[in-house]
Amino acid sequence: MALDIIIQLENLAVYQKDILILSDVNISIEKGEFVYLIGKTGTGKSSLLKTLYADLPVMEGNAMVADYDLKTIKKKEIPFLRRKLGIVFQDFQLLIDRSIKENLVFVLKATGWKDKNAMEERIQEVLDKVGLGTKGFKMPHQLSGGEQQRVSIARALLNDPEIILADEPTGNLDPETSEGIINLLIDISKNGRAVLMATHDFMMIEKFPSRTLRCENGKVLSENHQN
Repeated sequence: MALDIIIQLENLAVYQKDILILSDVNISIEKGEFVYLIGKTGTGKSSLLKTLYADLPVMEGNAMVADYDLKTIKKKEIPFLRRKLGIVFQDFQLLIDRSIKENLVFVLKATGWKDKNAMEERIQEVLDKVGLGTKGFKMPHQLSGGEQQRVSIARALLNDPEIILADEPTGNLDPETSEGIINLLIDISKNGRAVLMATHDFMMIEKFPSRTLRCENGKVLSENHQN
């Protein structure tokens, strides 16, 4: 049913400055879908994700993301689009001089939350969800890489986004830790959020098969790794 489509790209061209990176991209992703985006480094995975969160402009083709038309989106609307997206990066991007909880407070304040109690409650909810309910007082350097990545997933969940975009979220983690992160992202998708995860970790794709899109030679191709 078309109502459940949360990302719809039609004949989209992805440019980085004036350089065409991907052309003729046609993808639709539904709520609750977990989708891999694969391809060698430099094939356009990150550029495609940046286009989805309006870091790169849409100049050709059409892109609807969480009910926003990226071709006509105004600058002042971009923060509202991004509230519907949770973005998880490879390198965690935590503020190292603040505790985990302060990291999350920072994001909530930046996205317009005012009520202290509501903020406390939401932070506890997301930390519980990623299995770090008791670690809010710690500093990032006191956590393992896997725990830091869980914090960045918790941060991505704060505003209850409709879509999670994860750019190589297991890139810096060992295999066992990576599995925990993928399981967590799959669980998140089962709650009705779309998860699009860029990766080149083929072992994980074998282990947790799901719909797969491949960036190659300037195109995005569908592959089937579903079990």
